[in-house]
Amino acid sequence: MDPSDQTPSYCPAPAAPAGRVAGPPFADCVECAQPTEYGVATPGVVLCPVCEWQEAQRTACSG
Repeated sequence: MDPSDQTPSYCPAPAAPAGRVAGPPFADCVECAQPTEYGVATPGVVLCPVCEWQEAQRTACSG
């Protein structure tokens, strides 16, 4: 099956930081200031695993 034949999803997947950089040192979560799994040089908003999960729950499709 050609990937261009697939219909787009109604609910896009949560966006992960585009340029994930390995740590240490690890960046702090922008929500709770706990250490994340991303290096400090990772561009964009970084969240810890708990906040990522909570954000995914808030933005998930219902139904």
